[in-house]
Amino acid sequence: MRHGAVSPESILIAGAWRGAASGESLPVHAPDTGEVIGAIARGGAAEIDAAVNAARTAFEGPWGRTAPADRGRILARLAALIAANADDLVASEAEDCGKPLKQARADIAAVARYFEFYAGAADKVHGETIPYQPGFTVMVQRVPHGVTGHIIPWNYPAQMFGRTLAPALATGNACVLKPAEAACATVLRLAALAMEAGLPAGALNVVTGLGSEAGAALAAHPGIDFLSFTGSPDTGTAVQKACAEHHRACTLELGGKSPQIVFADADLDRALPVILNAIVQNAGQTCSAGSRLLVERRLLDTLVPRLAERFAGLRVGPSHLDADCGPLISETQLTRVRSFLDRADADGLPLLAEGGADALTAGGYYVAPRLYGPVPEDHPLAQQEVFGPVLALVPFEDEADAIRIANGTAFGLVAGIWTENGGRQMRMATALRAGQVFVNGYGAGSGIELPFGGMGRSGHGREKGMEALREFTVAKTVVLNHG
Repeated sequence: MRHGAVSPESILIAGAWRGAASGESLPVHAPDTGEVIGAIARGGAAEIDAAVNAARTAFEGPWGRTAPADRGRILARLAALIAANADDLVASEAEDCGKPLKQARADIAAVARYFEFYAGAADKVHGETIPYQPGFTVMVQRVPHGVTGHIIPWNYPAQMFGRTLAPALATGNACVLKPAEAACATVLRLAALAMEAGLPAGALNVVTGLGSEAGAALAAHPGIDFLSFTGSPDTGTAVQKACAEHHRACTLELGGKSPQIVFADADLDRALPVILNAIVQNAGQTCSAGSRLLVERRLLDTLVPRLAERFAGLRVGPSHLDADCGPLISETQLTRVRSFLDRADADGLPLLAEGGADALTAGGYYVAPRLYGPVPEDHPLAQQEVFGPVLALVPFEDEADAIRIANGTAFGLVAGIWTENGGRQMRMATALRAGQVFVNGYGAGSGIELPFGGMGRSGHGREKGMEALREFTVAKTVVLNHG
């Protein structure tokens, strides 16, 4: 059996694995080759309903009565189990997603860190007291929502398992998880480890299936008290509408078109490797990918040749070769990315550089990294999320022009600023519309400690760091009149 192979008994409800009641399953394809490597259960509304009921029972029963320190101990055991099984999890994530091994290793290290971080935070979600009138004591408690739904994408399934579930479980919620049908293998292994760590039956439930069926049923279920969704803006709109029907809060992380802004005084030796990594990491299938490169016009003649040389040296190949880029996740995603490339070529955008390929396997979903520029700021390549290893270079004239172009999309997730001028650093960081802004850097690895989320079409709410603990709890005010 291949590391990424899964079975149709991929639904976890109340501590037991099962198949779909219909008996139906969905094929799982290996991105490296396109071949079928297994199947998952095609769960739907019935399985979601059973999972929500199991979560409610756990929340009102053993899990809800578990002390915060004991919740933390369970999460700490899960972190240790992930570390102990890292080799198998890395192999699974690489094969299931087509990731280079170095990326899969980073992802598994990150998911272990998520549970380690929130294990330590579980008994540190403090309330407060409010000075009020004489004879009154007022407390504000942070209490769990109850049953939380989690719909995660296929680009970082292992990381997303930790990112969304660790803070939810740490704060005492019982969870129902719908993983993306394109990448479930590692998630299912992690769920099994969670049971092994001592998570009570029903505290974590997993329903595999199609987003249009199981995902839609979870978003619309009246028994969910809070929902966390990461995915496309269009699906996010549907999710938010479903939540609105039940007056339910949600967090939405919906992608980005993030700029890296390079001024003429930037340290290019420091900047160029980061700029490359920010677009080729995970084959560009990253919500926070630095997919727009804004370059001060007077720097173009210096930067472009150096960047093009590095781009031309990038390699795409099967995950086991540990190249710069692996394949895209699916044939659907390959078709989508190629449509952007075809449009760019048809519109005559200059192709400044293209990476090469190593030992590509037949049937794999490969796209070599490409650098285009100059790209008009209103072109789809500079406005829409490609979700592939494609970088659009856009020149700018001065600070004001850079701010205008950087803020000139519907998204607002991440931004990077490259300059040695301290005043400019602060002016730009203040002016940019983005949930995270990095100065002389971009991204922070998995950044577990750093609040993460977007503005505008990139969504709302915050994940990671201590902010996530606030998202997965609600403030309850208790007023004691004791005379």
